[in-house]
Amino acid sequence: MADDILQLAALGDPTRRAIFELVGERPRSVAEITRAVTVSQSAVSQHLKVLRESRLVRAEPRGASNVYHIDPHGLGQMRAWLDRFWSKTLAAYKVAVEQPPEESR
Repeated sequence: MADDILQLAALGDPTRRAIFELVGERPRSVAEITRAVTVSQSAVSQHLKVLRESRLVRAEPRGASNVYHIDPHGLGQMRAWLDRFWSKTLAAYKVAVEQPPEESR
């Protein structure tokens, strides 16, 4: 559960979320990400560090730089955690709609 909270916290920052979405479109280097956002390369690197530590992205060394990819294992864990809540909500909805309507007075 601690990983799930770290992941949600990591995505709570709008710049970090934008970086995550860029990497989700396709793998990217820090330089490519920096060109697409309004923060410095140093800030992008710090945001990527948080995303790596929360297991939402992974780095693949390529030459003198890293290319960032979505970490499917970490993302899968977060999705499973969120799906538990969605399943409970759907189950509660099913119970509510299957109850007979109350008679009007």
